[in-house]
Amino acid sequence: MNQSIHANKSPKRWGERPYHSLDYALKSIYGQKLYKIALNGGCTCPNRDGTVGERGCIFCSAGGSGEFASSSALTVKRQLAEGKAFIKDKYKGGGYIAYFQAFTNTYAPLAYLTDIFTQALADPEVKLLSIATRPDCLGGDVLDLLASINRRKPVWVELGLQTIHPESAAFIRRGYDLPVFDRAVHELALRGIPVIVHVILFLPGESLKEMLATIDYLNRLPVWGVKLQLLHVLKNTDLAEYYQAHPFKIPSMEEYFEALGACVARLRPEIVIHRLTGDGPKDLLIAPLWTRRKRMVLNSLHAYLKSHDIWQGKDFYEN
Repeated sequence: MNQSIHANKSPKRWGERPYHSLDYALKSIYGQKLYKIALNGGCTCPNRDGTVGERGCIFCSAGGSGEFASSSALTVKRQLAEGKAFIKDKYKGGGYIAYFQAFTNTYAPLAYLTDIFTQALADPEVKLLSIATRPDCLGGDVLDLLASINRRKPVWVELGLQTIHPESAAFIRRGYDLPVFDRAVHELALRGIPVIVHVILFLPGESLKEMLATIDYLNRLPVWGVKLQLLHVLKNTDLAEYYQAHPFKIPSMEEYFEALGACVARLRPEIVIHRLTGDGPKDLLIAPLWTRRKRMVLNSLHAYLKSHDIWQGKDFYEN
């Protein structure tokens, strides 16, 4: 291995953490911390309304993975105001990220999408928009709208890939094929829109080899960020029913750290890591229960990465 490359890519380039964290990226761009406010744009999902499917992804809750977002009965402007009030005690004046989190936030008529995104744009304290959606809900008109917004304020698009493996994708009922995701990433990149990819680790039947194959795939794409998360089993989901009937292995915290460390070491160092664990709503969480103690988990995870000399890009350069 080229030792000069190793020296130039030491974890010190990201501050105190051995990976390219979102906090570091935001402070590098904006000079200060930004606070995320989860929003519910009132959209649904083609995997629920019968277009692609009717029950959604197997792990998805009734809230469309937006349990931490406000009610869709409120305007986006009102949701932003309530979100600011909720975090006012820890707010240090850096500005906000308007995070359209619940369901599929480009799956609605163009006029409706224009309205909800414009409400977020109009708030002077909102520095950027992060829009969670599906790659099969990015038609040309929607891409043009996002590009137009991106010229006014930065826009991120979050895509739920979860896995590259067809068997796992069928099990979770993702509802689209890998080439659809590939095209969406490239179309967004052509428009200068950063893409954040959601990946779920420890899907039933996937070994570390399969997880790393997903990481390798992302390394070859123009991906800006990634969210790595352990599979959560939540109440009132089809996954909960499956887990009760067919219990599958839920990794211990130590087993998760080992696999996650391998993924972090393999990940291209330019990719910003937005999430390392995930935390399902405590009142819905069935497994793994150890994730309830988020602060303890993150502290233990950082200690593990440090003690095992794991830093993002290490395997990427060595291989």
